[in-house]
Amino acid sequence: MTRGRVLLYCQHSVGLGHLVRSLHLAEGLAESFDVTLLNGGPWPAQLPQPAHIEVVHLPALGLEGHALVSRDDRFTVEEAVPLRRSLIMETYRVTEPDVVIVELFPFGRKRFAGELLPLLEAARAATPSPFVACSLRDILVGSRRDQQSHDDRASRVANEFFDAVLVHADARFATLEETFHPRIPLQIPVHYTGFVRGGTAPVPGRRRERRVLVSAGGGLVGEPLFRAAVEAHPQIRSELGLRTVVVTGPFLPGEVVEALTRRAADTDGLEVVRYLPDLRAEMAASAVTVSQAGYNSTMDILGSGTPAVVVPYADGPEDEQAERARRLERLGALRVVDPQLLSPATFTDAVRDARSWTPLAVPLDLDGRRRTSELLRTLVSAPAVGTAP
Repeated sequence: MTRGRVLLYCQHSVGLGHLVRSLHLAEGLAESFDVTLLNGGPWPAQLPQPAHIEVVHLPALGLEGHALVSRDDRFTVEEAVPLRRSLIMETYRVTEPDVVIVELFPFGRKRFAGELLPLLEAARAATPSPFVACSLRDILVGSRRDQQSHDDRASRVANEFFDAVLVHADARFATLEETFHPRIPLQIPVHYTGFVRGGTAPVPGRRRERRVLVSAGGGLVGEPLFRAAVEAHPQIRSELGLRTVVVTGPFLPGEVVEALTRRAADTDGLEVVRYLPDLRAEMAASAVTVSQAGYNSTMDILGSGTPAVVVPYADGPEDEQAERARRLERLGALRVVDPQLLSPATFTDAVRDARSWTPLAVPLDLDGRRRTSELLRTLVSAPAVGTAP
């Protein structure tokens, strides 16, 4: 049977969250569609290439502040930009997709409009035209200096080029209208798919290890959390008898990894690792988990059943992690430490407190990976689909 074709664009600029969620989404879609992923950021060496998904790696770019920077030693930004645009358009022509999914844009990624608008224009001009959808997380950044003009521009672009917005959340937890306030009304439908998560379910009967598992997604902005954990470890070890395992992530700068590793070599019960392939399962096997409050980290927490502490990343206008953390704390799913108050003492207090409570089961739709694929099959007039190869 003929399978529909999906072209999925993802640009991660700081951490791994957007890429990881897009991979989980792509894996779900691959059960019904032939999926090509356009990856715009660096691909960590530890991350395996997904089965049944074609990945096209663009010359990697990222953001430092508001400036584009090259994450690919082969190209400058000036060289990478036209190469990326050409590769995106060539991939579109070759794949002839039935569905185009763009992650975050136009609700974010304004600096990448130069390569995305030609793709969207080509999709609109095609006959037949592919179904074009925007893939969004639960909560948007809402405190930009130009927030109103940003929202107005996003609504205008969405109305012109997109057929639908897919919000990967449970509408009982967060709605798009709460963090998106354009003066130009959004005229395309918004669908809530449920939260998208990956990893394996906790292994029944696996004993919890006497450890604190500390992580920060890709790790690029995790240094303050990791240093607090390392400094707090001697007290946690002596008082609570717990080991500490720090998962640095692939993007934590090498000199910081080396410093933490040296410290671990001289410290009883302290371990530093670069990457764990199934963080959700490792969380489930830990006594306490401490992390930031990104989308994927919180999904791993909700699937683990482990007492969890989060320290949201909150730099400049980045307020979505703090808002997500507050909402989950109100539901009894985790506890929050204000990043402005993070110290070895507050880290220790939070771990001690986590040992004395049990997280509540949160009645949210966590089946977005499967439901997104089903929704797209309903929304688009794609060819009949078969099973995954």
